Amino acid sequence: MKKHIGSVLALYPTPLAVVGAMVEGKPNWVLVGHLGITGHDRVLVSLSDAHYTNRGIRESKVLSINIVDEAMLKKADYAGCVSGAREDKSELFPCHIAEGGVPIIDQAPVAMACTVEDVYKTEGFESFICKISATYAEERVLTETGKIDYHTLKPVLFEMPTYEYLRTGEVLGKCMSLNKGEDQHE
Repeated sequence: MKKHIGSVLALYPTPLAVVGAMVEGKPNWVLVGHLGITGHDRVLVSLSDAHYTNRGIRESKVLSINIVDEAMLKKADYAGCVSGAREDKSELFPCHIAEGGVPIIDQAPVAMACTVEDVYKTEGFESFICKISATYAEERVLTETGKIDYHTLKPVLFEMPTYEYLRTGEVLGKCMSLNKGEDQHE
């Protein structure tokens, strides 16, 4: 029997990313665990409205989503612990500025440059609805056909209720093929 536990957000774990934006002419970084897919070419990045990074995103209308792997986790965690309003985080990650003025972390195995199309505000949060302008991936995380291989990438996951970082697991099966040839009414 299920127990009613309130109106708890229960969609964890989620992929972990460092979001980058230019603020006052410098790259700034913030750790984000609240990301969503809103279409095959659009994503949602949800940030507390108090974040320093939001100002740069609102002004420039661009941001980067840098997928966190285990190699960059310690610095990524630091990016989430310190506000750019109090400390200059522009040197935290070696980076380059991509087309459109988007800062991209060189160490990130996969990064997306995004253009903000809309901002959805809820109590205490700004959710940026973004169109993906470009995706950059290290060759080592690509398959022979040029697709991202998540078994090689091994993105870090975030679990909010316990504030823990998790590893991705093993394959359970191929999507939409687990029931082939079986009668589901038996």
